[in-house]
Amino acid sequence: MSTPTKPAVLFVCKKNGGKSQMAAGLMRLEAGDAIDVSSAGTKPGAAINALSAEVLLDLGVDIGSERPTQLTEEGMRRAGLVVVLGTEATVDPVDGVRVETWETDEPSQRGIDGRERMELVRDDIHARVRELKDRLLADNASA
Repeated sequence: MSTPTKPAVLFVCKKNGGKSQMAAGLMRLEAGDAIDVSSAGTKPGAAINALSAEVLLDLGVDIGSERPTQLTEEGMRRAGLVVVLGTEATVDPVDGVRVETWETDEPSQRGIDGRERMELVRDDIHARVRELKDRLLADNASA
């Protein structure tokens, strides 16, 4: 009997400084080494969003040393599953790669900004990450 390969996911947003980095950090928190996790941006920024990093530290997740990276077709193929966070990033399909889009909560549309906004974004992403972790590990167990 062959050993199932470890599931993998690539989280993508436009700048790779906020939402996709948060999702990657939260998946590492939830899944540990059970899932290969990476993140990238369609137009990477220069640094991690400071508020994103701050609200993740509240949960014991440190993304302060991460750096935004460019989305590549190779990275997409390696993961096999790409999750696009929000509506700013556009990802062209790649044969054999599943792409999901999470239309994440955007509290600023309701007049909520600053740290409170980022905590709401984090909590929305965290709930989605937990569901995805359960789905990936269940799919892998039945493979």
